[in-house]
Amino acid sequence: MIGIIIITILVAFIFDFVNGMNDAANSIATIVSTKILSPSNAVIWAAFFNFVALFIYGTHVAKTLGSGIVRLENDFVNVYMILAALLGAIIWAYFFCARFGIPVSSSHSLIGGLIGAALVKGGYAALILGPNFFETKIFIIFLFIFIAPIIGMIGGYFIMVLTMWICRKRNPSKVDRFFRVGQLVSSAAFSLGHGGNDAQKTMGIIAMLLYSSRNEPLIRDYLYQFDDFRVPLWVIFGAHFMIAMGTLAGGWKIVKTMGSKITHLKPVGGFSAETAGAATLYWATMAGIPVSTTQTIAGSIMGVGTTRGLSAVKWGLAGNIIATWLLTIPCSAILSAIVYFIITLLQPYLPA
Repeated sequence: MIGIIIITILVAFIFDFVNGMNDAANSIATIVSTKILSPSNAVIWAAFFNFVALFIYGTHVAKTLGSGIVRLENDFVNVYMILAALLGAIIWAYFFCARFGIPVSSSHSLIGGLIGAALVKGGYAALILGPNFFETKIFIIFLFIFIAPIIGMIGGYFIMVLTMWICRKRNPSKVDRFFRVGQLVSSAAFSLGHGGNDAQKTMGIIAMLLYSSRNEPLIRDYLYQFDDFRVPLWVIFGAHFMIAMGTLAGGWKIVKTMGSKITHLKPVGGFSAETAGAATLYWATMAGIPVSTTQTIAGSIMGVGTTRGLSAVKWGLAGNIIATWLLTIPCSAILSAIVYFIITLLQPYLPA
């Protein structure tokens, strides 16, 4: 059993790497499109702050994902279920969406993967759904599929309007130079939020795996020496390191979509969008809510674009992105369910 557990942990870190690569666009698209930094320098900038986030944020989101969606008791969780959840999320987020340059939520891909694999293994009883569904973590996560981009859009719009009002009598060239520097700060803040929220999802699923496997002697001796659900320090460092390395690898098709295809941005617009997105991520992370950094920054960019009129935003492309968001959880759930079924067939041949 230890062999497949180690493989699953490695797959989780691969997912974290892919998450960073896929979501690199969220942190750097605006500073690349406004030519504040070159693409190579921008990914280094974002990756650094992805990693530094481990010293700022706790593990609230990790605990939500690791113990708030699937029941940890009664053997509802095992290594094969978690492996299927990860593979389903990777297939949807990377092998489909990222290859076509579609911004997608890696976070919701993972959540959908967990739900799909858990349903196949244990039915509805495996999910934490009651007694009041509207108070469950699953409901809150689904709710924020819609709320997070709206908060980002409203925040981006009002920050942009306020900024333009403050700078209305300033020399345009001086304003541009000021916000070229300001955008570095806002990009760093958003990268901190990205690392703080997204890396914790990998932490949560690895901690779930370790907790469910804590009776294995090698796990107990070396990897997880707790009786309750916790996130070990090595998992925290590993998750932040891998998401930072993924950001370094970049995701250039998505950078182009986020940075220029939704709406044209100038430094002041990039600053406003990133500031709104960073504030949304900070609040959500401290509240323990797994949200999509992709949805958050896309909503913020749309909000900034609407200050120039509704026609400034390419709503057709935005509509395609929103459709992908809505499809992510069900599609990744279906894929992980299929993967779990295949894994159960192959279980006798998997590493012990």
